[in-house]
Amino acid sequence: MQFDDQGDLDTSQVDDRRRIPGGKVAVAGGAAGLIAVLIAVLFGVDPSVLGLSDGAGDTGAGSGRGTTAGEVQQVCRTGADANSRQDCRIVAVTNSLQDYWGGQLPRSGVAYRPAETVLFTGRVSTGCGAASSAVGPFYCPADRRAYFDLGFFDELATRFGASGGPFAEAYVVAHEYGHHIQNLTGTMQKVGRDRQGANSASVKLELQADCYAGVWANHATTTPQASTGRPLIRTLTDQDIAQGLDAAAAVGDDRIQKQSTGRIDPDNWTHGSSDQRKAWFTAGYRFGDPARCDTFATPS
Repeated sequence: MQFDDQGDLDTSQVDDRRRIPGGKVAVAGGAAGLIAVLIAVLFGVDPSVLGLSDGAGDTGAGSGRGTTAGEVQQVCRTGADANSRQDCRIVAVTNSLQDYWGGQLPRSGVAYRPAETVLFTGRVSTGCGAASSAVGPFYCPADRRAYFDLGFFDELATRFGASGGPFAEAYVVAHEYGHHIQNLTGTMQKVGRDRQGANSASVKLELQADCYAGVWANHATTTPQASTGRPLIRTLTDQDIAQGLDAAAAVGDDRIQKQSTGRIDPDNWTHGSSDQRKAWFTAGYRFGDPARCDTFATPS
């Protein structure tokens, strides 16, 4: 995955709330706690329904209070920075996603309203309540922001067995922005209380977000930046796509259940199996058409 070295990075789309003592990112929360929560709510849509607090006592690192790093605003300027730094890469992927969906969504008659990527460490205050890094990446529909503790990407590789890599990270960001599209189109409202089971609305919502991630990937190298007239992402290789598929498989409900309990229970699925997640990302990537992502009309 290579970015245009001369491409412009728009850091206004990213709110960097990380605390970086001594110049290093401090990732809060124990790995055991992270895994325990991720098993239940990995890639959750709305933390207000995940048993998170209402924001009281939210004074931990990354909460947005006190002095934060704001480092991406200082160091992420061009695509060359995205090629050399993880946080700048997240900025670039965010920019590319906004460029694509900002042009695509109005074609279906829905106005695009930009989202914002929030980088944090430890804890963060959101429109859906207070959250910790234990929740993993999530999208909050109340404030239209996608939240990421970059330490999650280490956990994705070391604890969930994904191969990792730049496009594995891009897939995760694109998945959360898929939830933003669902929020704008009203699809998110279809879930209601149907939140568990292999054929639940929750699973269909998550698989559709995977499909939307694939759709963006299909167009990533052809979507131009307004400022340069060139795509910010220059190349995506078969190896990059394989990283995304590997990450999708690693967070399938069946694989996580098997790893954690030794058994598979489809009645408790919330996100879909490894094969389903790979299949829907592949469908989006192959066809490049959001209309092909209607998981609600397709039996799981």
